Amino acid sequence: MILKILGSSSKGNCYILENDNEAIIIECGVDFAKIKKALNYKIAKVAGCLVTHEHNDHNKCIAEVMQAGINVVASKGTLTASGVLDSSRALVIGNKEVTQVGNFKIMAFDVKHDAAEPLGFIIFHPETGSVLFLTDTYYSGYVFKNLNNMIIECNYSQAIIDKKVVDGASPEFLRNRILTAHMELNTCKDLLRANDLSRVNNIVLIHLSDSNSDAQLFQREITELTGKTVHVADAGIFIDFNKQPF
Repeated sequence: MILKILGSSSKGNCYILENDNEAIIIECGVDFAKIKKALNYKIAKVAGCLVTHEHNDHNKCIAEVMQAGINVVASKGTLTASGVLDSSRALVIGNKEVTQVGNFKIMAFDVKHDAAEPLGFIIFHPETGSVLFLTDTYYSGYVFKNLNNMIIECNYSQAIIDKKVVDGASPEFLRNRILTAHMELNTCKDLLRANDLSRVNNIVLIHLSDSNSDAQLFQREITELTGKTVHVADAGIFIDFNKQPF
């Protein structure tokens, strides 16, 4: 299985997990043309699309995805706010509910974000094992069992954003909004410490802030903490995403 990163920032978020026979799209916050190209135009192989919440950088092309015949899995709140709840391609999933999308088993869980019923996902596939997908949340109190791969937000550094406010480079109201909407480096570390990482192959840090993060610092500190293979998500990169390292 390969993880393809099409976008991972406030400009647009989209990820594809795929092998030769099937794929699942996670977030659709980029132009649909980019998604089709990344799939080599093999739309029929897509089992479904997961959307965490209704903000444009995560749901931009949700209607086009549905028009292409792809089912979208999201909360009722997300689908309603996106204006697509009545579509035959809308599959509602609630907190702690489980659904099957092709060979992908999906469990949803609630997150902390300024949106209508936002969710995170555990995605299980025989090739990837259990994959955590967690973004756009300032905190998660859950402990996840038997993880094999992690895709997790590490949006900003408190030290960087505080210095920018003191220097007058960033308004205080923007900092306060970020604090209640996105995951900070040390919060990400705390979540990793709280979970059993013994079976984890990859940790992918996503949705880094363009101005309040330091990719090299984040990657180095998470690697030192976990001893795992840590990637920083950049548009255009592909990552081997199997249950085992080899």
